Amino acid sequence: MSSIIHPQNHPLLRRHFPPKPPLPPPQPHLSSLSFPKPKSHHRHHLLSSTTSLSRLTLSKPLIFNDINSLLSLLHLSVHYSDADLTKSVHACSLKVQEDAHLGNSLVLAYLKLGLFNHSFKVFASLSCPNVVTYSSLISGFAKSNQGNKAIKLFLKMRNEGIEPNEFTFVAILSACIRALELELGFQVHGLVIKMGFLDSVFVANALMGLYGKFNGGLEIVFKMFDEMHQRDVASWNTVISSLVKEGMYEKAFELFRVMQGIGSFKADFFTILAVLSACEGSNSLMKGKEIHAHAIRIGLEGNLSVNNALIGFYSKCSRAGDVVALYESMPVRDIITWTEMITAYMEFGSVDLAVEVFVKMPEKNCISYNALMAGFCRNGEGLKTVKLFIEMVEEGLELTDFSLSSVINACALAMDAKTSEQIQGFCVKFGFGSNVCVESALIDMCMRCGRMADAEKMFHMWPSEQDSSVVCTSMLCGYARNGQPDDAISFFLRCRLEGTMDMDEVSLTSVLGACGALGFEEMGEQTHCHALKAGFVFDLGVLNSIISMYAKCGNMNCAIKVFNIMPICDVVSWNALIAGLILHRKGDEALAAWSEMEEAGIKPDTITLILVILAYRRTNLDLVDNCRRLFLSMITNYDIEPTSQHYASFVSVLGHWGLLEEAEEIIDKMTVEPKASVWRALLDSCRIHFNTTIGKRVAKRILAMKPQDPSTYILVSNLYSASGRWHCSEMVREDMREHGIRKNPAQSWIIHQNKIHSFYARDKLHPQTKDIYSGLEILVLECLKAGYIPDTSFVLHEVEEHQKKDFLLYHSAKLATTYGLLMTKPGEPIRIVKNILLCGDCHTFLKFVSIVTRREIIFRDASGFHCFRNGQCSCKNYW
Repeated sequence: MSSIIHPQNHPLLRRHFPPKPPLPPPQPHLSSLSFPKPKSHHRHHLLSSTTSLSRLTLSKPLIFNDINSLLSLLHLSVHYSDADLTKSVHACSLKVQEDAHLGNSLVLAYLKLGLFNHSFKVFASLSCPNVVTYSSLISGFAKSNQGNKAIKLFLKMRNEGIEPNEFTFVAILSACIRALELELGFQVHGLVIKMGFLDSVFVANALMGLYGKFNGGLEIVFKMFDEMHQRDVASWNTVISSLVKEGMYEKAFELFRVMQGIGSFKADFFTILAVLSACEGSNSLMKGKEIHAHAIRIGLEGNLSVNNALIGFYSKCSRAGDVVALYESMPVRDIITWTEMITAYMEFGSVDLAVEVFVKMPEKNCISYNALMAGFCRNGEGLKTVKLFIEMVEEGLELTDFSLSSVINACALAMDAKTSEQIQGFCVKFGFGSNVCVESALIDMCMRCGRMADAEKMFHMWPSEQDSSVVCTSMLCGYARNGQPDDAISFFLRCRLEGTMDMDEVSLTSVLGACGALGFEEMGEQTHCHALKAGFVFDLGVLNSIISMYAKCGNMNCAIKVFNIMPICDVVSWNALIAGLILHRKGDEALAAWSEMEEAGIKPDTITLILVILAYRRTNLDLVDNCRRLFLSMITNYDIEPTSQHYASFVSVLGHWGLLEEAEEIIDKMTVEPKASVWRALLDSCRIHFNTTIGKRVAKRILAMKPQDPSTYILVSNLYSASGRWHCSEMVREDMREHGIRKNPAQSWIIHQNKIHSFYARDKLHPQTKDIYSGLEILVLECLKAGYIPDTSFVLHEVEEHQKKDFLLYHSAKLATTYGLLMTKPGEPIRIVKNILLCGDCHTFLKFVSIVTRREIIFRDASGFHCFRNGQCSCKNYW
């Protein structure tokens, strides 16, 4: 039976066989024609030009009556990636007698064109598929990340009694790697030995690749490598890659040198990529440059994959000049190159240059968009990320887990509750709500946007069969971040008891932060020990958190000890040390640490300079001149533009040392509108120095501002109350309620027998309230006898004078102090923490308490530590 394809109906055949005959000779048979492979510079014309390059004419339909003709056309369709021609050949093949060679070729053709369903249908229609067909299809499924389908096909082949060959083993081992099926890989290994294929270099390489992917498999990889009778460059690449994966970078370099010493082996681009990964992992710039030079020596300077990897390597090493030079010298670039450059510029903080590269890209895909969105997030540009995501949706681009995670993180950065609700709705509507990665990111977003109730609801709906470790860590971080450290610690202990949370650097950092916020040193010490046992002794982030935790818990000696034994210190380590010393009002020691930091060559960041400026407020001597020089040299010496926080710190230093006029002048000369925090720093100084003239001017400035955050609202309200303008104060608080802004109430707590005992003003929720109130009344009477006079100016409520005294009596700090006196042994120091500044009356009261009880009271508030002893405070009444 003959088969017919009309050349006029197929674009590829039209290009080879034009419809108008320029020559009179009769048409030759298609099977007798030879189709020479076109040169590379002809390829574009072959595929795009409407002018035929062949003078052959077919005025009648082509007739196929033999298999060779179909095979030739099949080869042509694959060569030009023409799926339509492949389908036409497939249709013709159905009209001829079944041929195993043609069937296998069709399977392969569809696989090469990425049409896996068509390939499988051809396979299913074959009456007797052979080992070649099975191997091809197994390999195709493995390469397309459909490992489970490949494994099922392999098992079907074994059930059919078809013996695998070396290509089959390579294919099934690749599938085991993709599907993470180590147990099946062991079984295949046994079959390989049984059938005598272990001597095959390809099979041995595949087995080493399998074991190299799994933890603990490196020993088997080395054993197989040592026992190989014959090796190729892929064998060396597999072992080097396995070493890199395990973080054994020096051994990887050593094996690379051994390989180069054997003359018969020449590194290929896979080798270079593996060794570059080792350079990146070990932060070895010099070794990376050596590998770059070696790549040039062996002729890989124009290799696209190598150059793309080098861009990534130099980016991680923060070598902006090398990245740009390499990029500009590349003769060929692809979409990966452009995307790598976007990532590089974003890591360097050059957002505008990254956007410029993105705009110039000749083609873009979802990965390019994802790289730009991730870069925006990294640089704090949350709103730009959201806009880019909207553009992706409008363009109809593929949305991956990474795309959604990026826009979710952007909403978290922006802390915009309304936008976060819209993004969450989008995820649920389009079916991403059940995705584990997306849902865990949504929980984190809700917590960052203050939607704690929604986050807890999502957490409780988490499927029990899913691993909850990541989402538990998100919840833990959320509690710690939202000012709920006690909930964070309780949640952490519950998860550890239930075994639902892995102890990693993120969870450890969050717990240590919560312990520091609470001043819970015992819990912090236990977490420190757990970090050491879990192998995080050299983790920089964890060690920095340990320094901060001990400092906040009042144990500065331990904080310094941890800092001194750290193998490497970064700017965060120094910041933690300096911040701790300032918290303990040790300004001179903080400045000494700053000098050591500069000598060590550590570049300060914006937080460092805020802390160092503040340190001048805690010094024993007036060093304002030094502070002034530092502040004025921020741009020239450190390339850091002063922010409102820097101004507020400098103003507080000037105010502390009595230079109120200069402080006011500094604010007036600010190039940007000063925030309320800057004026507040000056107002506090006016209070300390009893300067009502400047204080009134500052108060007017603050009252004229439109509050933007809870602290400014409360400051404005309190200023109105202090001046007796109760109606205005109530209007401000009403405005707060309308905008959904809530003030965090003043809270003091004490830790007794590893339990947190919290108190609010006039709090009666504690189980021992009766004893606490009785004890406080006795304590107040004793203090009154010793000379304590309640200062009712700190009661900002419109009530009678006797009521104001009652309000003062039951402040949270007084309740916590009384509880501490009742529950601790005589002579034992009392440790209390408060979430805001200690009021002036409570400060005076605690000085008298230290006299009448002969007890030391260590009190930490928002300004730092106060140590009350024998009627004196370590802050010297400046806080």
